[in-house]
Amino acid sequence: MSKEKTIKISVRNLVEFVFREGDIVSGGAGVRNVEAMQLGSRIHRKIQKSMGVGYESEVPLFTIQKFKSAEYEEDFSLKIEGRADGIFTDGDLTVIDEIKGVYLPVQDLEKPLFIHQAQAMCYAYIVAENENLDEIGVQLTYCHLETEQVVRFRETFSRIEIVQWFRNLMDEYEKWAVYQYDWKKQRDASITELTFPFSYRPGQKELAAMVYHTVEKGKRLFVEAPTGVGKTISTVFPAVKAMGEEVCDRIFYLTAKTITRTVAEDCFELLGKQKLLFKTLTITAKEKMCVMDTVSCNPGECERAKGHYNRVNEAVYDMLIHEHKMSRDMIEKYAEKHQVCPFEMALDAALFADAVICDYNYVFDPNVYLRRFFSTEKKGNMVLLVDEAHNLVERGREMYSARLVKEDFLAVKKIVKAMERHEKRPEVHYILRKFEKSLEAANRVLLAWKKECDEFEVISDAGTLEFALLRVAGDYELVAKEYPVLPERDTILSLYFDVRRFLAVLEKFDESDRIYLDYDEERKFRIKIQCMDPSGCLKEVMERVQSTIFFSATLLPIRYYKEQLGGEKEDAAVYAKSVFLPEQRKVMIARDVTTKYTRRGAAEYEKIASYIDSFISAKEGNYLLFFPSYRFMDEIVTRLPNRENQKILVQMPEMREREREEFLEAFSEETGKSVIGCCVMGGIFSEGIDLKEECLIGAVVVGTGIPMVCHERELFKDYYEEKKGDGFSYAYLYPAVNKVFQAGGRVIRTINDKGAILLLDERFMQKQYQDLFPREWYPFDVVNCEKMKELLAEFWQE
Repeated sequence: MSKEKTIKISVRNLVEFVFREGDIVSGGAGVRNVEAMQLGSRIHRKIQKSMGVGYESEVPLFTIQKFKSAEYEEDFSLKIEGRADGIFTDGDLTVIDEIKGVYLPVQDLEKPLFIHQAQAMCYAYIVAENENLDEIGVQLTYCHLETEQVVRFRETFSRIEIVQWFRNLMDEYEKWAVYQYDWKKQRDASITELTFPFSYRPGQKELAAMVYHTVEKGKRLFVEAPTGVGKTISTVFPAVKAMGEEVCDRIFYLTAKTITRTVAEDCFELLGKQKLLFKTLTITAKEKMCVMDTVSCNPGECERAKGHYNRVNEAVYDMLIHEHKMSRDMIEKYAEKHQVCPFEMALDAALFADAVICDYNYVFDPNVYLRRFFSTEKKGNMVLLVDEAHNLVERGREMYSARLVKEDFLAVKKIVKAMERHEKRPEVHYILRKFEKSLEAANRVLLAWKKECDEFEVISDAGTLEFALLRVAGDYELVAKEYPVLPERDTILSLYFDVRRFLAVLEKFDESDRIYLDYDEERKFRIKIQCMDPSGCLKEVMERVQSTIFFSATLLPIRYYKEQLGGEKEDAAVYAKSVFLPEQRKVMIARDVTTKYTRRGAAEYEKIASYIDSFISAKEGNYLLFFPSYRFMDEIVTRLPNRENQKILVQMPEMREREREEFLEAFSEETGKSVIGCCVMGGIFSEGIDLKEECLIGAVVVGTGIPMVCHERELFKDYYEEKKGDGFSYAYLYPAVNKVFQAGGRVIRTINDKGAILLLDERFMQKQYQDLFPREWYPFDVVNCEKMKELLAEFWQE
């Protein structure tokens, strides 16, 4: 607990938490959808500048409210803080101005949304108290994002009215404030007694200390941590200790894959066995948690969505006072008990969790992020632990990119025309007709580009498309208001969200982005804003938190990852010492085979298959084979001998979660047969899986992992050739070798493991590849097939 015995909450989080009510409405004109977060910032600035002299904008305000602990019989403070969009005087009246940029036509608003007004009323209370005012004005300024039409609502409150209103708000929030204070005091006391749960491995204590000091100083750290170092506990433990020392107040453990989240959960559970009191929450994707057969956040179709906000706070409180580990199963249990949406409940519970385990996008993606934590520019006391951080480069580029398909506008237009034919209400018919016209306008802009584009073309800007898309978004909101259940809802909603994403990405468009036109596999015409360098956007998020720790078994070359992940030269980077002995691993490079396109053919496929057969026959056991593509994999698998003592499993495209689990479970089964898993490099089985000891004794990596040459990849090459003078490495080499290292890294997982890695491509003998090899891959042997057999016989005999 802080020395001042203070807990904090933002004005926005406070009023949204206390006052929300009613149904979940996905993609409609509900509270969460009415505002345009990214686009609204431009409108804010424009309106603020237009208000003239005497208008104060972005005014920081706070109030301290006193409460009494239930557990400890002591007083503590709740600090409520935020920024008023504007404060001005009208005659003798001081007025608080709250500005909202919206898609909805503002002339249709009969009164302000209460949640928006409540934010302004909190600021009004603070100002009235601070300046001892007898009365104060509250103004809501709504601005339509396309037309920039403004509508204002003004109301005046007496000091007595505003104080009484705020006291009622505090009465509503009191039990939550008391819960937080009491829990944090218990938690911090347990952290004081916490010790590292293992004997330190070589270098592990130094790594944990470096993580602690990085968090303490509010810096960033890049950790290359080979398998076996214990990177999860070495980052989690010092972050928890830092929390106990009041350095930070929340940990976000970020992952790219579900399986890595389980490792993090197990780590916190291990610390819990040492009497650590800690609330951990795992956020699972909405599609996996939804109780419906298909996701439908609509009160007309889902009973949980109906009245969800009337029940969810009690559901969260019930879970918080009874559970420490808020896993998917636990959230679903309490969501069923209180009949609320489990996904939305998880997002709300995150506000009260000490550690949140989730995918990268809940922190970094502007369209998905937890805005309760990351929508403000104010720096928070949060620590980001970014696992498998190499994945964040490509994921970051995806998050800050957006794409639209021309044919999607025509598909929705067709649906809307059908709705028009059946609509009897003249005023609604007019709204549908208006929506149809805005869809057609956007389609015309895309059609003009299509006529000029043969295959691929880079353009300088989006031109008039932005205004057409703003009309599409605004007109959709009107239609959604009239149709609680839309016909062909998924098709319409998909386009709406694509449009909103495109507008949000376009808002932040700068010299690190490119816009291009092309066609997909079905010859559908597309426009894409492609983020070339995600570092600026990632850094923007990291500047809102206390500290960020990046860690991965493969962060080479470190300079590349520091650049791409928003690091700076002064950010520390450490290579954690491997705990494995060189004789536990045999790394070999085949000098007489290749996967080059120019050399592919029956003879080369036969030679590769012969290498693999000899490799997996040298010792009975389980192996993983990694191929550059599904097509290449098929060519080799059909050429492998069908041996009785071997069971061959083949990764299929778009495997379901249960199919993936069955694939991996086969490696742990005792059937008396060797299991040979055939996978695609860079796919679901090339990282994040933990097959220990006899579950896996070898891996073959077929090819260098170089991505296929395509227009987009060449765009990256040209961009980095101009920026860094090394386009090939940035566009092709660095992403490729990371896939290779990850695939090879599946073999040695524990101190008792022993395994072999075979790299099948003569290009691995080139200096540009070997310079990037991790330290633990040295020494390696260059072999032909006969030499490989000899070395394997010696290795396994030892």
